[in-house]
Amino acid sequence: MSGNSEIIKRRKKYLAPSFSLSYQAPLHIVRGEGQYLYDNNGKKYLDAVNNISHVGHCHPKVIEAANRQNKKLNTNTRYLHESILDYAENLTRTLPNSLEVCYFTNSGSESNDLALRIARSYSNSNESIVLSGAYHGHTASLIDVSPYKFLGNGGNGKPNFVHLIPVPDKFRGEHKEKGKSIGEYYIQLLKSTIKNIQRRGKQLSLFIIEPVMGCGGQIMIPRSF
Repeated sequence: MSGNSEIIKRRKKYLAPSFSLSYQAPLHIVRGEGQYLYDNNGKKYLDAVNNISHVGHCHPKVIEAANRQNKKLNTNTRYLHESILDYAENLTRTLPNSLEVCYFTNSGSESNDLALRIARSYSNSNESIVLSGAYHGHTASLIDVSPYKFLGNGGNGKPNFVHLIPVPDKFRGEHKEKGKSIGEYYIQLLKSTIKNIQRRGKQLSLFIIEPVMGCGGQIMIPRSF
């Protein structure tokens, strides 16, 4: 624990306090492999919460591909290069036919921020519908549509152009108290919210939703919604 105490002391000196630590006794993680994380004593943990590694930690094919590209070229899209086109072509083959153009970004936050900009430019409106407890990224625009943030510690509350719909939680949702089905209850709330926006002479810009609620509790969104 003395080693961890020293690391915690250095964190407090060099890192902003917004970088929070998990657990009463913080884990000192030194490496990852596949679905596992390992601490400084070699203890193995099943990683069920890390939100970065989509194909596991240190996947050999990913490491090899990244290393190969880094040794060759690391630049931007202002120059002609075939790799990005090959990637876009292969990617769009997996998507519905109407999704055929790629916008490559640096992160999930950057992607969602771009999606907001496109929706707001197209609709000429900021009116947004989000699910309660949702988190969509850490840019200023995404904090505004993330109840997990704007209603949490340090948050400034809900912006007036943001409208909340309760999470359609199959096991603990509001629909159970009302004795209604998920599809019936939450879709009706969604329709009512859209009508209220229109009644105020406004135009709905976007409804942003996570396929699986992450910070909101690892909740699977039912197909009926």
